[in-house]
Amino acid sequence: MSQLSEVGGWVEERLPTLLADNRVPAAAVAIMAGDEIVDTASGVLSKATGVEATTDSVFQVGSITKLWTSTLVMQLADEGLLELDSTVRSYLPEFRIADEDAAAAITVRQLLCHVAGFEGDIFTDTGRGDDCVEKYVATLADVPQLFTPGQMFSYNNAGFCVLGRLVEVLRGKPYEQCLREQLITPLGLTHTAHGPHEAIMYRAAVGHISPSPDADPVPAPMWALAPSNAPAGSLLTMRPRDLLGFARMHLSDGTAADGTRVLSAASTRAMRERQVELPDLGLMGDAWGLGFELFDFPGGPVIGHDGGTIGQSAFLRMVPGAGVAVALLTNGGNPMPLYTEIVGTVLRELADVQLPGMPVPAAEPPAVDASRYVGTYSSSVADQVVSQDEAGRVWLRRTPKGIFVELGEPETTVELVGWRGDTLLPREPEHGMHMPHAFVGEDGSGPARYLHTGRADPRVSS
Repeated sequence: MSQLSEVGGWVEERLPTLLADNRVPAAAVAIMAGDEIVDTASGVLSKATGVEATTDSVFQVGSITKLWTSTLVMQLADEGLLELDSTVRSYLPEFRIADEDAAAAITVRQLLCHVAGFEGDIFTDTGRGDDCVEKYVATLADVPQLFTPGQMFSYNNAGFCVLGRLVEVLRGKPYEQCLREQLITPLGLTHTAHGPHEAIMYRAAVGHISPSPDADPVPAPMWALAPSNAPAGSLLTMRPRDLLGFARMHLSDGTAADGTRVLSAASTRAMRERQVELPDLGLMGDAWGLGFELFDFPGGPVIGHDGGTIGQSAFLRMVPGAGVAVALLTNGGNPMPLYTEIVGTVLRELADVQLPGMPVPAAEPPAVDASRYVGTYSSSVADQVVSQDEAGRVWLRRTPKGIFVELGEPETTVELVGWRGDTLLPREPEHGMHMPHAFVGEDGSGPARYLHTGRADPRVSS
């Protein structure tokens, strides 16, 4: 029995217990070593129907879609149809945001590595037509600029919708058609869908959300986010084996399993080169490439991306130096223990790479002078108020806005404690993890300008 088979057998045996312990309705896993893939699945795709998950079940991959959009852009670069360091307006003259100078300066490269600097969590629904992405980009004219383009990293969904529109314009076709013609078909993927009308043809997972922190997850009130956000990750759905077909192409210098050239070797390598370093966030990558999240794990570099939609979470990790990849797709509950145990075991056993431990506050966290942090930080999806009481305890009150109100997300108050430098952690885990909260700006003196949790939310008041 090969080492891959042994690891696959362990996952198959362990998965049902992990689901039960973490209230995850279903999960599917695929593992690749070289050209060999093993996969397994367990649980139910919907608690309302009781349909069981199989290895051919399809799950939403969420923001892992951004790797597909990035690949579509790099194909255009291969063909000489665009230059990464040209401005977006070179190809989309109609591109507008609130800051005219920034809109004129932002480059394709800056969108690919999340340093464009404008507000990114914009989920405007512009309908179901082939023009929904075009209409979406037209709604960005009043979106605020948070910082000078290129200054820092701030995860930007809207930026990838702009990239999707760029692909549409240069190909002369809707994003969905570009995705199928340029990637899904050449890669020979058979269980990949774009939106509910295609997903229903397969054994499709339904997302589950918890009405309250201690409640069991129930089927979500809607299946997907708006089609206008498709290039950022609102619709793409597949089985783990198909996701690894995409990963394999990237680990094989741009060729599909049958030898078809999908992307140049130079572009596949360029996509995983460091473009921007991240703040001390603990959970996200150490740096970002042209689409790829980059992790400096003990044992060697790892690349990948995560995705989250309405009650579904997806994880993709690839070890270029070992030809190893793992995809984990879930549909609710607390998926983080599945990620740490399954992905951690795969990386350790097959690639000799150690998955670092998740951030956890010390039993006695260091004292914090929060005078630099106290204030209100705001984005289009939440207001976050940081305060410090007379006992010196630091509190964060988060009030959701926009789509998260529609999904029923409640206002929450959590205690933040010292961790490393200007990065604090919630004392109690949220969604199975202690999400780092980094306060950045002003070079360590004066009030912090941003509360960074992957997105840089600007201070709006003290």
